[in-house]
Amino acid sequence: MNAWNIADQLEELRAQGLWRELRPLDEVDGVIVRSGGREWVNFSSNDYLGLAGSQELRAALEEGVAKYGAGSGASRLVCGTHRAHAALEEALADFKGTEAALTFSSGFAVALGTIPALVGAGDTIILDKLCHASLVDAARLSGATIRVFPHNHLGKLERLLGTAQGRVLVVTESIFSMDGDASPLREIVELKERHGAMLLVDEAHAVGLLGPLGRGLAAQLGVDQRVDLHLGTLSKAFGLSGGYLAASRNVIDLLVNRARSFIYTTAPPAHLAHALSAALEIIRGVEGDKRRHAALANIQKLAAILPQPGTGSPDVKGAILPWMIGDEAAAVRASERMGGAGFLIPSIRYPTVAKGAARLRITVSAAHTVRQIEALAEVLGTL
Repeated sequence: MNAWNIADQLEELRAQGLWRELRPLDEVDGVIVRSGGREWVNFSSNDYLGLAGSQELRAALEEGVAKYGAGSGASRLVCGTHRAHAALEEALADFKGTEAALTFSSGFAVALGTIPALVGAGDTIILDKLCHASLVDAARLSGATIRVFPHNHLGKLERLLGTAQGRVLVVTESIFSMDGDASPLREIVELKERHGAMLLVDEAHAVGLLGPLGRGLAAQLGVDQRVDLHLGTLSKAFGLSGGYLAASRNVIDLLVNRARSFIYTTAPPAHLAHALSAALEIIRGVEGDKRRHAALANIQKLAAILPQPGTGSPDVKGAILPWMIGDEAAAVRASERMGGAGFLIPSIRYPTVAKGAARLRITVSAAHTVRQIEALAEVLGTL
């Protein structure tokens, strides 16, 4: 008997409607994707400002390769730190209004490096129930006591803060990655200050899209200077890849010395850092304002015409609009039906979301046209 039973595990995934597979795309042209002779309008990408395929970033990447070459050569602490990395981090710190910033190879790596470097055994991490898997995994890795409060439940958060031991870190997202709703950041900031805790806010789905100059929801609400740890990605509105942590100089210095996902990873290529600096210039400039305006207009357009009750709420904050289905197999069928109609919207199922909470996760960008949005709503109305 095979003790691993991998084949049985795979069959169980298929039976539960949880089977996943990679489906390579042949071509990406803005929001149009092609593969195997077929074409779809992409409503699943996190490229909120439509920068990923822009001529500006293509040119910045080419310029960066010509200047810095293809690879970084080593980890950042060995010889992999280039001027382009330092310039990007200085610009990110200025953008987020913090003393310093540190970039990582991915947003996941930011969480895995930051949280265990700051808290450990004897400390307490308090997380929103819907926090991203990277934040949950980082909390587990830290060895700290983990407490979870129901999604956006301020009363439970306050009770947990009142009983927490050791150093206390509160962790939440500003715009949640699967439901697309916003965290009550003002109230959370007030609670963490009242109880002497630190606050980490993951702004992955808000930076570039919300707030003045696209600085995020915390800046939009005027509480950004009261957030201790600003976590973000460079793979969504920035259109490229990577992640960052913006915080005090002391925190960043500590991460350079203790964040294992930073210390023991080959540095991202310097040409990527060069292009990311160009992306940041666009985001915080006139072109960024133009793209933000287009994205937010498209978000409100789709939210207003979706034929599912409640999705037209004026409280829509970000570019993520979930179409709730529930059953996992039904969500897969709905995704396939959307694909047949010319729309790329994969189904989101357990363990990404809770069992029985499967959905289509629709994301809107500045690059979508009104006609594409109207056509999507029309097809969704037939599900």
